[in-house]
Amino acid sequence: MAMARQVLCVCALLSVPLARSQPIRYSVAEEADSGSLVGNLAQDAALPPAQLSARRARLLAEDGRQHFRLDRASGRLVVADRLDREQLCAQSDTCTLAFELLLADPLQFFRVEVTLHDINDHSPVFPEDKVTFDILETSEPGSRFPLEVAWDFDIGSNSVQTYSIAPENEYFSVSYGSRMKSKKYVELVLEKSLDREEQAEMHFSLIAVDGGSPPRSGTTQIHITVLDVNDNAPVFTQEVYDVQVLENAPEGSVVLTVLATDRDSGINGDISYQFRQAVSQSDSAFEIDPITGEIKLTKPLDFEAADTHELSVRARDGGGLSAICKVLVEVLDVNDNAPELVVSSFSSPLPENSAPGTVVALFTVRDRDAGANGKVSCALDDQLVFSLRPAYKNYYELVTVSALDREETAQYIVTVTVADAGSPPLTSSHTFTVAISDINDNAPVFNQSSYTMYVRENNVPSVLVGAVSAADADVGLNAKVTYSLSAGQAAERPWCSCLSVNSESGQVFVLRALDYEQLRQSEVVVSASDAGSPPLRANVTVRLLVLDENDNAPLVLYPAPDSGPASSELVPVSAEAGYLVSKVVAVDADSGQNSWLSYHLLRATDPGLFAVAAQSGEVRLRRPVTDRDSVKHKLVVLVRDNGRPPLSATAALSALLLKDFSDLRQPHGSPATDDQPGSLTTYLILALVSVSLLFLASTAAFVARRLCKRKELKAAHGLDGADNLPSGLAEAAAAGTLPHPYCYEISLTTGSGNSEFKFLKPFIPGLTPQPWATGGGPSEEQVFPCVPVPTEDVTPDDAGTVSAEQFNRLSFN
Repeated sequence: MAMARQVLCVCALLSVPLARSQPIRYSVAEEADSGSLVGNLAQDAALPPAQLSARRARLLAEDGRQHFRLDRASGRLVVADRLDREQLCAQSDTCTLAFELLLADPLQFFRVEVTLHDINDHSPVFPEDKVTFDILETSEPGSRFPLEVAWDFDIGSNSVQTYSIAPENEYFSVSYGSRMKSKKYVELVLEKSLDREEQAEMHFSLIAVDGGSPPRSGTTQIHITVLDVNDNAPVFTQEVYDVQVLENAPEGSVVLTVLATDRDSGINGDISYQFRQAVSQSDSAFEIDPITGEIKLTKPLDFEAADTHELSVRARDGGGLSAICKVLVEVLDVNDNAPELVVSSFSSPLPENSAPGTVVALFTVRDRDAGANGKVSCALDDQLVFSLRPAYKNYYELVTVSALDREETAQYIVTVTVADAGSPPLTSSHTFTVAISDINDNAPVFNQSSYTMYVRENNVPSVLVGAVSAADADVGLNAKVTYSLSAGQAAERPWCSCLSVNSESGQVFVLRALDYEQLRQSEVVVSASDAGSPPLRANVTVRLLVLDENDNAPLVLYPAPDSGPASSELVPVSAEAGYLVSKVVAVDADSGQNSWLSYHLLRATDPGLFAVAAQSGEVRLRRPVTDRDSVKHKLVVLVRDNGRPPLSATAALSALLLKDFSDLRQPHGSPATDDQPGSLTTYLILALVSVSLLFLASTAAFVARRLCKRKELKAAHGLDGADNLPSGLAEAAAAGTLPHPYCYEISLTTGSGNSEFKFLKPFIPGLTPQPWATGGGPSEEQVFPCVPVPTEDVTPDDAGTVSAEQFNRLSFN
């Protein structure tokens, strides 16, 4: 598996266009000011400066710190911040800062290395400002007394080059140089025997000078105390101690034990140990037991921070003599650092129409451990949409491998796991949350294939009758749905402009009052459109059904409700119960139960004689006719529908009871019923008589005309059975009603100041007047001839009598 990953990395590296095999190298002096020119990177990389901006050029450092800045406009590489060589590279002989120049479209890398040249910006520094030596007066000339070398952070010729004593004296000189492993040393050399009695103490300065230009120096004070006999200095068993320590060694672990011996005895043979630490290691991770010489850890070590530690241990006896040894501690790496993943670029949200192979993220992986512990591999969790593709060295690309659909998955959680090759291996993971941005690829969808809405007729204008609803699987503006009425309507479908739809909510309104009798249903097409670009739409049919209200009263067709007098039906007095007198015919413009009609007898001259069928409207005799029944009967039939509340109409009928069809005149009413008050003056009586005489001739002409018509009808229809009937009666029998001319009777009583005007039975020419029903006419009354019907409607009372005032208003044809 590791070999396969290496092969993939090599292939990816070969696929990177124009990747340079040799780095671009520059050099710059440390402590250069910010903005100092390092070099023209565009020119050295053979790139036009315009491509740096067009291809989004940027610098990627391995440690993540940007020491340099690229000017995309000119292609110049300049210093981003102050560079301290000693801070970046410590005491390394060479200090090189490496980074990559990354360009996109297409992906291209250039490795750049900048070497920092040291300048003499540090002076030598001694570990101690004052050094004291206790020297026996018996010390032989040539005796050497070791000193701690001065520490200079600069390197090469800028480091410490010479040492000197000031002021110079005849007893001591300074010796310096390098021994094994290039370790430098400084020693005071006794040039002349000491004499405590002549000079018990001496003071002078030790000066260290570096080789910079101009040179820098450091000084420490030397204090010499001349002692009496202690002629043996401690001696370490080794001049240099080498030891290896695991970086995960716990605090307090013993690293090693140094040992020094002194051939002197007593206090001069007692040895104590202490560190003589360098300046750069003042915050040491070690401590030494002054009696036993055991060196222990005071805090955990970190291989990644420092892989070696150099310690200087001094052994001093009771007489003041001392010896120094070096302890070199090598820190062994353990797999204590998990791999790291550093993201260079990340694109989110990602359009859902992105093609497979689209780069989502570019990242690098690294491990601070060394060896196998620092070998890193990365993998992707189970994914069918994304994959990892090696880009360059330890760079990887997260790319898409299949089509995206935001409506199916709006967000992907992609976890990249990085593992090293240590034992046990350490892992780390990074999660990329890739949001998928929407495109308008879904049209609105109605929640029903069609809608049916209802409204009652006579509705209030702008009444809400329902709502349509459509949903869009997209988001944002692509999912914002607006509604409208579609312009195209099928010609065969009933449609009206009375409907309106709210563009935001989809609510459907009826704009005006509807009449069920004129419009029973209507269909419109509602369109739902989203706000995408271009917009997508869907249509749905909305059917509006108008519900009937009981807003139409029954209409009587027969008898016709005209302005003339009510028609009369002829009923023979010999008719039995159940005899069909007439039939009321009515219709209702409503529908359903609102049009179900029922018929009821509202008023009648004799309610017990007639009956009305509730369903058919047929008027029949309830019982046989008797002699006591009145000749003329008035009936009012109520026609009522079945609505809530019900509406009704009335039909007026008149029925004449005849013994035979030769009976022309109706009897007078009884004297009891003729006593209605009315004041008629002599002038009125004279006027009535004059009018009757004037129209007598007109009546005769009218009768003659009717007789002529009767003969013509007989010739046309061959009515043999009607030969013995008067023409008016035959015509009435054929039409089902009596003719309109009526006979009026004026009775004047000699002993009364009142006059009466009564409606009598219709005038039927050709019929011989019958005797009065009471047995004879009145002895003191004068009967005027019959005249035509007056043109002005006059409503008689139940007895058939009108008043004189009504009679004065009559005009006759």
